Amino acid sequence: MDLALDRISVETDGRTLVDALTLDVPSGQVVALVGPNGSGKSTALRCVYRALTPSAGAVRADGHDLSALTLRRCAQLVAAMTQDGSVDLDFTVEEVVALGRTPHLRGNQALDRRERELCERAMDRLDVRHLARRGILTLSGGERQRVLLARALVQEPEILVLDEPTNHLDVRHQVELLSLLRGSGLTVLVVLHDLNLAAAACDRIGVLSEGRLVAAGPPRDVLTPELVAEVFGVTASVVPHPLTGGPQLLYSLPSCDNP
Repeated sequence: MDLALDRISVETDGRTLVDALTLDVPSGQVVALVGPNGSGKSTALRCVYRALTPSAGAVRADGHDLSALTLRRCAQLVAAMTQDGSVDLDFTVEEVVALGRTPHLRGNQALDRRERELCERAMDRLDVRHLARRGILTLSGGERQRVLLARALVQEPEILVLDEPTNHLDVRHQVELLSLLRGSGLTVLVVLHDLNLAAAACDRIGVLSEGRLVAAGPPRDVLTPELVAEVFGVTASVVPHPLTGGPQLLYSLPSCDNP
């Protein structure tokens, strides 16, 4: 399922947070949104999973305006893992993961055998099956991130939206998570701060600055030293990855003279 952000703008208190953003996420591809803090990345994502209504423009799935769908139907198509996806009550991990089936159930309908197996497979894929009976409030930040992604996968969406999903994860689980996204077959829009992870895992990258899209395309076309200096204010060399040939950034730290 194709996802399209069609000239969406978000304005609040006289400020423009997102300005006429147009970005296509082709079916089955992983597209990253990158940019400095406050550039509008999370705001744009909130428009996709309908936590925010754009001031102008529309978010479309296969050409259909998502705002025209019922919230239930939208939740069946789009799953989101957000920065503030906290769980305030101490549900067990297996209970939290099972909540991903809510858009597909009626009332207090119990999970059937297929759905229970779906939850178990998702916990296996995210390496949290051994935590199934633990209360989620007892988990580390990284463990909780993996549980929330398992919940999103159990939703069986066609579009997956993730806001900084590698936060709190160790290197192994960062790599495994991004590998999972690449092999999922889902249409994925993800906010990442690590440009090297974005270059390694994503088909395309969109760069935001002050709410505007300043570049979009394959990582090797977008991640240039000039763009990194202009948008992020840092000096970087771009070299080919020794195994994949994809772009990798080496940052130059400013020298500090000892007094």
